[in-house]
Amino acid sequence: VQLQASGGGLVQAGGSLRLSCVASGDTFSDYALGWFRQASGKEREFVAAISRAGGSTKYADSVKGRFTISRDDARNTVYLQMNSLKPEDTAEYYCAAAKTYTATMCVRHAGGMNYWGKGTLVTVSS
Repeated sequence: VQLQASGGGLVQAGGSLRLSCVASGDTFSDYALGWFRQASGKEREFVAAISRAGGSTKYADSVKGRFTISRDDARNTVYLQMNSLKPEDTAEYYCAAAKTYTATMCVRHAGGMNYWGKGTLVTVSS
């Protein structure tokens, strides 16, 4: 599976961005999907995940209520709508896919995600 993330950019605090991640190479609907981020000098952290059927989502506490993950299996795409952005949201954002995972497993076992895309940079200015 190949994953291609896009949609990053420079935005002022309080603004919004929508990240997209398009997948190819396998049956998209078979995969749980997650968004992760890594700020400069920090470890990668979980942001959001969505189950294979889309019925379950998980969020990091730091983004809960501001970010929304969704998927469109017809378009092989997972989205991350980011609202009320803060400077501390500045990071490289990555999408990842896991074939046997639940959304909860994406949170707890990120290292076992099967496929990772290249990141897209989000910069939030104060």
